[in-house]
Formats: sequence, C-alpha cells, structure tokens
Amino acid sequence: MSRGRVFASMCSLVFLVNLARVVFAPLLEPLSGAFALDESTAGLIATLAWLGSATPRIPTGYLLTRVERHRVVLGTGAVLTGAALFMYAANSVPMLAVGAFLMGVASGAYFIAANPLVSELYPGRVGRTLGIHGMASQVAAVVAPLFVGAVLLTASWREVFAVVAAVAALATAGFYWTARRTDLPDAGSADRNFLAAARKQWPIIVTGVALFGASGFVWNGFFNFYVKYVTATKGVTPGTANTLLTVVFGAGVPAFWATGRLADRLPHIPLILAILGGFVASLLALTAAQGVLAIAAVTAVLGYVVHSLFPALDTYLLDSLPDQNRASAYSLYSGLVMIVQAMGSVVIGALVDRGFAYDAVFRTFGAGLIAILAVLVALYALDWLPEGGRDPTVSSGD
Repeated sequence: MSRGRVFASMCSLVFLVNLARVVFAPLLEPLSGAFALDESTAGLIATLAWLGSATPRIPTGYLLTRVERHRVVLGTGAVLTGAALFMYAANSVPMLAVGAFLMGVASGAYFIAANPLVSELYPGRVGRTLGIHGMASQVAAVVAPLFVGAVLLTASWREVFAVVAAVAALATAGFYWTARRTDLPDAGSADRNFLAAARKQWPIIVTGVALFGASGFVWNGFFNFYVKYVTATKGVTPGTANTLLTVVFGAGVPAFWATGRLADRLPHIPLILAILGGFVASLLALTAAQGVLAIAAVTAVLGYVVHSLFPALDTYLLDSLPDQNRASAYSLYSGLVMIVQAMGSVVIGALVDRGFAYDAVFRTFGAGLIAILAVLVALYALDWLPEGGRDPTVSSGD
C-alpha cells in the first residue's frame, strides 16, 4: 500500500484532533448556560483544552525515542475517542474541565508524532505536505461552528461530543488498517536521545518559541473570545458573529495550502517575520473596524495571515532538524510554545472580568507584539537567528 493512503488517513485524523480543540470556542455560550459559567471560568475551560494540548508534547517527544511514530498516532486516536465520551457524560464543572483537558491531550500528542512522520513520508516536499495536512486540520476549525450549530438545532451540547467519539473511532480504525499495510519511513529510528537533541538543537528550539510564543498567546485568547468580542464591542448579532468566526478559520484553509508551498521556496525566517507583521497589523485594524462589512474584511485577512504562521513555522523546524533529533527537538519547541499559547484565553477572560475593554486589551497586546517583532527583525539583521533548511539534495520520496 502506498504512503499516500497513510497520509490520507492522517488527514482525517488531524481533522478530528483539531476539532477537539477548536470546538470549545462555539460551545462556550451553551456550556456557560448549562453550567452557569462566568467569563473567567469559560475562558479557563477553553484554556484547559489548549493546556491539555501542550502538556503531553514534551513527554510524547521522549516516548517517540522508544515507540514508533505511527503507534503513537494510533494511541492518540484512542485517547480522543475516550475523551469525547467522557465529555458526553460530564455533569459538573470539574468533569467538564477534565474532559476538555483530555481532548487537548489527544491533539497535542498527535501533532508531535504526526508532523515528523508527515515530513518524513515526503522529505523533499516538507512544506507542501505539512500544508496539506494543516489544511485538513484547518477545515475542522471552519466546520466547528457550523457543526455545533447544526447539532444544537435538534440536540444538546452533549451530542456534539457523541458524534466526535463515533467518528474518531472510525478514523482511528482506518489509520490502523493503512499503516499496518505500508512500508513506513524509518528516519525516526535514529532519534533515540532526547536530552542530546535538546542540547544540540536548542538554538532552533528557542528561535521557534521566540517567533511564535507571544503571537500564539494573543491568537489563542482572540479566537476563543471572538464571538463575545464582536457582539459586545462591535454590535454584531450572535448569529453573524458565529459566521464571522467561521470566516476566521475558513481563511486559514487556503493559507495552509499556499504558505506550505511558499515555505519550500522562500527563506524561512524572513517569511515568518513578514507573516508576524501582517498578524499584528490586521489585529490592530480589527480593533478600529466598524460595520459588518469592514469587520468581515479585516477578519478574513487576519484569519489568512495568522494561519500562514503554522505551516511556515513547522516547515522551518521540521525541514531544519536532522533525523536523529527531529521528533525530540520538535516536541520541546511545541510543548514550550503551547504552554505560553494556552494561557491566552484565561488571561483575556480575567482582564475583561476586571473591567478592561476588549479593544484596549487587544491594542495593548498588539503594541507588545510590535516590540517583540522589532527585536526579532534586529536579531535577524545581525544574523543571530538560525536560518536552518534541509539538504536540498534529499529526495522527495514516494
């Protein structure tokens, strides 16, 4: 069986594990009503899903020095199925918090095992394949508000998780069937010393965290509170706000596809810095936008730009890290950056609860991102950031 079928089955799995994280954004309102959650607690539930995604990343990197990548991917599908069933049965805020965390755990472990595997399936087309894989993930973010809305028309929030559990079980079985019949790459067999990878690859790890840590923090809080933000501040109706949230994520679908291809052709660091600048500019523009059409236009640009960061950064890291360090070093980067990113929702929720306006919060964070970007540009100009890049003579694989 060709590697293409394994890749296709992974695209179905990544759709589901990303759905497990982003589904909480459109569910915050019904969950708030069902469990009487205030803004801070609602933000905490969303944060726990992302903290769950952050927590297993470094341990999974160590696990990958002992267990084959595809077996870890298979395990994450089983965890997702169980976590969704747990959420379906949740009857208290603590159970809701645990379930959100477990769903995040499945996604975090999946990305650490799957992204290196994807880059190794087609080593000469890392950006392209990561872009396609990321595009499948992004489709879940687009579908999430529509999926939740459709289920809530005839059922409760619980049925959202029942559907996720059923489809996750099927997708996991599909991946098992294709992987066991395919000759998978053995590049990960050289990655057997987790601490050595950290010591050797720390410049790229630290650079990755510097490039995305603060932006990821702002982005996480922004999209989880987007519906509340535009309804409370911009006078947008809840229905229109949910549609605009779909626009945020929908713009990311072509962003993954196009930027993945650009990342194979352009120098990594300048591309990432340009995208970061676009994210800050569009975030600040949204705080000034008035009227549904202007808000929709800026929202679409912001969604495209911020989602371009993911394939650009992953290509930079996975294209640069050698076989013997790839999964271990990538897990360190991803675990560190996700811990920072996950805190965005709870911090923004707490600031709003204390009386700060959404626009003021986002403008302040935008100013901070400008300062960080200026430092990164200066470091790049001084040639102090590792550019990376895999040996271009590596073949593209099957």
